[in-house]
Amino acid sequence: MTTEIWQLSESELLADAAAVSHQIQLLEARRIALVAEIDTRVSREKLGFPGPAGWLTSTTLLSPSTANKIVALARGMAAFPDIADAVNTGVMSVDHAALILTFAETPPENLPEEGRDVARKALIAAATGPEARTGRIRAAITRLEDSFGKKKPPAEDTDRNEFFASKTLNGRLVLKGDFDAITGEKLLTALSPLTEPRPAADGTQDDRSPAKRRADAFGHILDQYLASSNRPIEGGERPHLNLHIRLQDLTDLQSRGDEDDITDDENSRAATESDTDRADPVDINTGVPIHPDTAESDTGTAHTDSDTGGDRRAADPGAYHDLFGDGTSVGWLPWMGPLSRNTSRQLACDCVLTAIVMDEHGNPLNLARTARTVTAKQRKALTARDHGCAFPGCGKPAAWTEGHHIWHWGDGGPTDMNNLVLLCGFHHRLMHHSDWEVFIGTDNHPWFVPPATVDPYRQPRPSHARAGPHIA
Repeated sequence: MTTEIWQLSESELLADAAAVSHQIQLLEARRIALVAEIDTRVSREKLGFPGPAGWLTSTTLLSPSTANKIVALARGMAAFPDIADAVNTGVMSVDHAALILTFAETPPENLPEEGRDVARKALIAAATGPEARTGRIRAAITRLEDSFGKKKPPAEDTDRNEFFASKTLNGRLVLKGDFDAITGEKLLTALSPLTEPRPAADGTQDDRSPAKRRADAFGHILDQYLASSNRPIEGGERPHLNLHIRLQDLTDLQSRGDEDDITDDENSRAATESDTDRADPVDINTGVPIHPDTAESDTGTAHTDSDTGGDRRAADPGAYHDLFGDGTSVGWLPWMGPLSRNTSRQLACDCVLTAIVMDEHGNPLNLARTARTVTAKQRKALTARDHGCAFPGCGKPAAWTEGHHIWHWGDGGPTDMNNLVLLCGFHHRLMHHSDWEVFIGTDNHPWFVPPATVDPYRQPRPSHARAGPHIA
């Protein structure tokens, strides 16, 4: 006799939900395997369609796009048994399999065969288990494309940008867009402060859905733009974006430009920009400019220019060790994630930059004790280290987080980097009102200790940005 859901204890609810989720993964894998067999064995006449996708759409509740994705996975995984095994055993999601399969089928052109195998195995390991994070997988793929490919990564390809605005029969406007990472970063940065839930004056909770809040925020941005008396007719202001980058890489980008990456016009413009448009990196503690010829660079793995030859990187046994390092790529945007060398160089020409000096572990250097409140410079440093809410499995954007004192300020705890961690509002409250604990480990990154009710062994868990494998 099946126990009714309402009769389950809290522990049973959690266990059953996890078990059902695992069964769904296995069933999805079996469906892909069945479709693969249908694709090779069942004739078009028997299907009544040119291929399995049409049959799936007509026979099930699946949408055409989902059916096409299943067929693509079924055909693709036949050539990569290691990806298929991870999916079939239920340790990797279908979405992560699709991401890795796309890379495996169209690897960077200068990545040698042995490098492709190493990279694919590393990506599969990163996508295995509940700690798998899409952002880390995409960041690793971006690094490989940056080092061994000649084409711009898909996330940065502006030629693929599309923005549809269609008026419906009932007089509404439907929007649909597909943007590169930098355009996406601009949009999300503009929307972020306007999309937070805002309780009414009487304290009534904001019951708008996230989609409704974004729509309201978008309308507010349009109102502000149209009400502006000095809005540009052509062009516009430079984007106010934060680009996270190692000092060594920033110096390389500013001093070594490839002709293919920056046009003559851009080079001329960069040479004539004022100090306010192109700022030197600054020490985040003192605010004093750091000049590249006197700055002390970090000891992390140096990135080589793509035109220096991917073969040399491939021959180096350590060429792939930094695949899942902390910095994600040469550049990193708080909302959209990793950026390649070329796009980072382009963005460096168009932004006011403040470089944060990082060590080989991705930790900001040269911070001292301050007042109780986290300063703007410390906030930038925390964002560079934690990327967002550091609680395992959360990762909410840094703009939605607060600086949490591990050792409370009232008890004598300093406002230092080794006593601070970024947490979203929910997890900030959780740390104050539960048995979860957090500490800064020997790697200078946050580690979280779950209560015994979550993990009887209380094994420390890495922060959200650090979850996943590291190639030794």
